[in-house]
Order: sequence, then C-alpha cells, then structure tokens
Amino acid sequence: MEFFRIRRDIPFMRHALAFNIISILTFLAAVYFLWARGLHLSVEFTGGTLMEVTHAKVVELSQVRDAVAKLGFADVQVQHFGTTQDVLIRLPAQKGVTSAAQSTKVLEALRAIDPQTSLRRTEFVGPQVGEELAVDGLLALAFVVIGIVLYLAFRFEWKFAVAAIIANLHDVIIILGFFAFFQWEFSLSVLAAVLAVLGYSVNESVVIFDRIRENFRRYRKMDTIDIINNAITSTMSRTIITHGSTQMMVLSMLLFGGATLHYFALALTIGILFGIYSSVFVAAAIAMWLGIAREDLVKAGAGTTLDRNDPNAGAVV
Repeated sequence: MEFFRIRRDIPFMRHALAFNIISILTFLAAVYFLWARGLHLSVEFTGGTLMEVTHAKVVELSQVRDAVAKLGFADVQVQHFGTTQDVLIRLPAQKGVTSAAQSTKVLEALRAIDPQTSLRRTEFVGPQVGEELAVDGLLALAFVVIGIVLYLAFRFEWKFAVAAIIANLHDVIIILGFFAFFQWEFSLSVLAAVLAVLGYSVNESVVIFDRIRENFRRYRKMDTIDIINNAITSTMSRTIITHGSTQMMVLSMLLFGGATLHYFALALTIGILFGIYSSVFVAAAIAMWLGIAREDLVKAGAGTTLDRNDPNAGAVV
C-alpha cells in the first residue's frame, strides 16, 4: 500500500557523513548525561512503600496525588487498579521513616478527601528487590541485542547485523540520555518502552535492508550508494504510513493517558522518532561504510530472471 511514490531517488547517502557526525555528538551527549546525572529511578528500583486503598466514592487521581504531595513525598506514583474507587500508591523510601508511618500519614491525608477511605494492603519493597529488577532488566536488554544480531546475521550478512545493532543501541542510549538530562522518572514501564523501541527500530532496518538486497539482485549496473538511496526512497511511503499510525496512537497515550502512561508514551515517542532517523542515516550509512557489496548478498547466478528483464541489468553470460 502506498500513499505516494517518489519518482526520483533522494540522495540520502550524500549527506551520510554529516548525519553520522550529528549522531556521534548526540550519542556522546547522552552518555555524558547518563554518567553525570544518572537515571532518576522509580520506586520499583530504589525500594519504597506500596499502598492499596479503597474509597467509598469515586476520587480523582489528581486529588490523591495532590494530597500525598502536600505531605512532602516526591515522585509518588498513583494509579487505579480494579475499579475507579481502588487506588494503588507507590511511595519512595525515606530515611528515618518506617513504612507503617508513611502509610499512616498518607491514609490520614486521604481521609480528609473521603472519610470512608480504607487501607486494603500495605507492604515495603526493599532495595534488594529493586536491584534484582535492575539486573533482570539489563539481562533482558542484553538478550534482545544478542537475538537481533544473530537474526540479522543469519537473514542478511554480518555487516548488516553490526550496522543495525549500532543504530538500535544509538536509539536506546538517546532515550536514556533524555531521561537522565530532564531527570524524568525511569520505571519498569519505561524499560518496557525501551525494549519495544529496540524491536520497532530493527523492523524498520530490516525493511530497508531487504530492499537493498532486492535492488542488488535487480539493478546490476547501480553502485552501492545508488542502491541504498533507491531502497530508502522506495520504502518512504511505507515508513510514513507505519510510523505515522503508530505515532498517532502513542501521542494519544501521551496526551490523554494520564500520569501513569506519561513516561511510557514519552519514551516511545522519542524512540519512534529516532528509530526512523537511525534506520536511514545510521544503519544504512554504517552498512555503506562497512563496504557492503552485491557479492555479500547475491550468490552467483541469483536473480537472472529479473536481470534479463530489467533495463538497468548488465549482460548475462
């Protein structure tokens, strides 16, 4: 399906060096902010108090959030679970304050809104659990990266695998850099968004790589740069449809999903935008710098039927 077709190839690779320099600078900036500021980890990673409360009437989450914030608790997570009268509250750990004292103060503040508010459950999430979640998250990220490299190396060629994984890690570091610079809360939902971006970015890279391989089989007289430019140009309509539709859905979560989905949707928004950029100006360009050639992807004698019918094809002996 295509909304439009570009008749003339856009010379993307003519500006590959400039865009790669921009990518390196943004990557280094993200690494610096991660080193200098670090991530602002949520309660799941740092430990804290988890409360489940039930209201006799429907209470807006903004009211609960404001009531808890007035007690001096920062970075409080508030969300509905089950029904609109049930609220889940995550409080960060405070030095010298027990979990029971925290829950008592919060419950008193909530009863000022609704006197019939009752506490269903309270528990303490220790930092050891948070450390375990952080390790598991890093392992999940590592397994995803290894799986992508093996898949691309098997389906295409090792040069494509290296190019794609560098581009995808570029997207991940950029997302983390944004969260470190602005000190946005990094939670498990944000980690899930980062892993989703990895899969989303590699899908775009695979589409472009597949078209490059197809072009090598069809256009025997084109050089590598023209092959890549044609592949990117011919997939632009598909890219706009796919990413545009996804971005509309993610923006709806960002604008109307409330505080619970805000950072999840924000991470996806950044990842999708940089995923398009990295697939074109990072992955394809790196594959070009690594010296991909027709011989890497097309075996001798492959594609002879297409070559005979193609006006750009060379003589077949």
